[in-house]
Amino acid sequence: MDISCEFVNYGTDIDPRPGTVVLDVGMKTVPGVIDHHHPSAEPECTASLIVKHPRLVLEHIRYLEGGGGAAALEGLRIITHRLPDFDALASIFLTVRLLETGRVDRAMEAMAAYTKMVDSASLPSELNLAATPYSILRALFSGARRDEAVINRERLAEGLKFMHFLHGKLLEGYDILENRRLFSGIDRYARAMSKVEDDYFHYLNDLSRAAKPCLRLPLSDRPGWKEVDGLIVRNPTCFLLKEWARRDIRQSSLGLGFGLTMTDFGNQRCIIGVDPTKGINLRGLGSRLNLAEAHRREEAGRPFPHPWYEGNCPFFNYRIIDSPQDGTLLAHQDVVGELLQFSAAFAAD
Repeated sequence: MDISCEFVNYGTDIDPRPGTVVLDVGMKTVPGVIDHHHPSAEPECTASLIVKHPRLVLEHIRYLEGGGGAAALEGLRIITHRLPDFDALASIFLTVRLLETGRVDRAMEAMAAYTKMVDSASLPSELNLAATPYSILRALFSGARRDEAVINRERLAEGLKFMHFLHGKLLEGYDILENRRLFSGIDRYARAMSKVEDDYFHYLNDLSRAAKPCLRLPLSDRPGWKEVDGLIVRNPTCFLLKEWARRDIRQSSLGLGFGLTMTDFGNQRCIIGVDPTKGINLRGLGSRLNLAEAHRREEAGRPFPHPWYEGNCPFFNYRIIDSPQDGTLLAHQDVVGELLQFSAAFAAD
């Protein structure tokens, strides 16, 4: 697929543009801009929105008037977020496939359903991580140490090749949820599976130097709280930390896996997330972090154009928090302190 693609910052607000489809970014769900990160979105990922509402693509590109196929793709431009992930890449593939054929086939439906599980971090815990597409794609992307513009192009090329492979196997009737044999005959995918298996040992190393607080966090569907194990890691060396942590019933104090993970990458990006199967979220913590961030930036005389992302959309329901696009001025211990105070407030109830 030879696609003209532009990569923008997470959370960029974009209006529809002629001949352009905006995917997994844009902060709206309208023909030509398909994003799920805004409060009025449906509880879907971008890939599942495309399959559920193909008109968002077809009406904007005027598939019927253009005749479809090559005519519909001529001059097409895609805009997505920087460092495209599984959902962004699946969405690009599905958009192009939809414009080529004018319809949603069963393999596209299966791809969208799998992507929705991936993007919501809801892959079943009993899966062999080394034999599922999400982990294989993460392995293919891990360890890149090049200019970001080069990484974006490489992710696009490798990711679309991978999505094409998955779609073809789904059309042949294969299951992709967990299928080692599907990938073992292809060198780069076989190497990726081995890399996933090796990643577990990096997880154990990260675990040995991590903080492991027991936290009380709010329930998602009713008043109250639940106690969960937290795992806080600075500069993790494994690329599947949250996946290993949520499955780690042996080394979590409650024996249920780590319900919260916090990763801090050189104080440039901090991500906090909770296991969706625990029935909890982080509603209110993002507001605390934004107040602390605003105060620190005021002291430093630094603008605050992009706040912490709070996961305030129906799909995430406050289960994920991500630091500002230009990094945070809060020190690691400041963020940990806000998390612990947030938890302590429930202990006082």
